[in-house]
Amino acid sequence: MANTMSLTFVKDIKAVTKMGLSISVVISSLAGYLLGAETVSFVTLVLLAIGGYFMVGASNVYNQIIERDLDSLMERTKDRPIPAGRMSVRFAFILAAVLTLLGIIILYTINPSTAMFGAISIFLYTSAYTPLKTKTPFSVFVGAIPGAIPFMLGWVAATNDFGIEPGTLFMLQFFWQFPHFWAIGWFLDEDYKRAGFKLLPTGKPDKGTAVQIILYTVWTIIISIFPVFGFTGELKLTIVGAIIVFLIGCKMLYYAFQLFKKQTAKAARQLMLASVLYITIIQIVYVLDKFIR
Repeated sequence: MANTMSLTFVKDIKAVTKMGLSISVVISSLAGYLLGAETVSFVTLVLLAIGGYFMVGASNVYNQIIERDLDSLMERTKDRPIPAGRMSVRFAFILAAVLTLLGIIILYTINPSTAMFGAISIFLYTSAYTPLKTKTPFSVFVGAIPGAIPFMLGWVAATNDFGIEPGTLFMLQFFWQFPHFWAIGWFLDEDYKRAGFKLLPTGKPDKGTAVQIILYTVWTIIISIFPVFGFTGELKLTIVGAIIVFLIGCKMLYYAFQLFKKQTAKAARQLMLASVLYITIIQIVYVLDKFIR
């Protein structure tokens, strides 16, 4: 009995902090660090991973506290720990506060700039993006700001400086989020409507939304190959790396056009999966390109 309860508790902690999503965000930060570091420090990598996970996890807990009543209305989220009643709001808030405090302290030990951007990310996610989701599709734009911080946060952790290099990483992940989240908003449109969330730019899954997805995908591709032209300081990309990045981007663009053509939930899901594959491969290519050129 005790073992079952312990397993359920651990499972709920993983769910309320969105462990899978948090780990993917941490990996993005680590990729940014590897790009910015002249000499890789294993200690810094560990601190960035732990501090980053705590900060992202805290944001997700705050989000689920605020949206607990709305989560209970959606099939996708009604079994989350808070709306399902397995975790109290009080416990969740204490958990989020502890994770926030520990996350800021850990990131501060790397450097103050890293802690500052981590704190900004939590503040914007919980205080701006979350409440705006039921009011305006502009919420996706606001949410893309904290969502774009992790990749550039790694560079800041490595250099304690914000310039053209982390700015480029920020813009890459910023524009990428629009086709990614609008694809999710498309195939989960009915579920989101039950909770009153307004995520799609036109308010519905239509050609207007698909056109904007295509445009933001094009911007993402352009920014992803920009370092090859030598205008992004120490953030560089070889011609071979740029070609690989461009081809991967074209694959994502293909699925964006397929969504425009078919306008189905299946096409939207395929685009979402392609976008996840895209950002993962981009980060791997950027890092490998740095170390093998």
